[in-house]
Amino acid sequence: AGKGTGMVEKANELAEKHGWFLCHQFETDANWKFHYDTTGPEICNDLKSIGSDLDYFVSGYGTGGTFHGAGKYIKEKSPDTKIILAEPGAANLIGSGIKTDRNDDGSPAGSHPAFAAHPIQGWTPDFIPLVLEQGLGLQDEMVEIPDGAGVETSQALARNEGILTGISGGATMWAAIETAKKAPEGSVIVAMLPDTGERYLSTPLFASIDADMNEEELEIARSTPNFILEPSA
Repeated sequence: AGKGTGMVEKANELAEKHGWFLCHQFETDANWKFHYDTTGPEICNDLKSIGSDLDYFVSGYGTGGTFHGAGKYIKEKSPDTKIILAEPGAANLIGSGIKTDRNDDGSPAGSHPAFAAHPIQGWTPDFIPLVLEQGLGLQDEMVEIPDGAGVETSQALARNEGILTGISGGATMWAAIETAKKAPEGSVIVAMLPDTGERYLSTPLFASIDADMNEEELEIARSTPNFILEPSA
């Protein structure tokens, strides 16, 4: 009920109550610095090894660590690379131009007025994370993801390319495809697909897939005589 801010407040309560370590992933510099030290160099080194430049880097955001850290490294090593940052059209927090009110530790003091529920799990809580805010300005363009595009693109990646990614990965790929439509021919585009689809089995990503075999699948199973899992009556 408390959305993303409620999640953060609950984590604070639990940490204080039980003496647990709270990593402050939305605020700590260690978040983006890790991606500056690892993800960014990995992308640049892989492309360098094949003699390729990087024209576009496309990412969404949860905490903003990947965008901030990898984006900062990429811009330093390849200033001409254009960074594309995506967020849900239903929750265009950055696009609204409204900043998040913060507590003294950088955590959100309340829900962002531009937030609305959206289907891209793991992306865009109801506040602009401090880690993300400190990296804003690295992006050359913002892309708004329409409702349903993340799920549809993720399903298409699995069906056509054999890539099993989650809803956020599908949303990032949708942004990358839109970027490719406008990019000069031969452009090199790197898109972050940060999660695997198997974590989304109980979400709308798999809602169109029945738990039991359908008639077509049953017909295939019955085409040989043994080991047929007939549906229960």
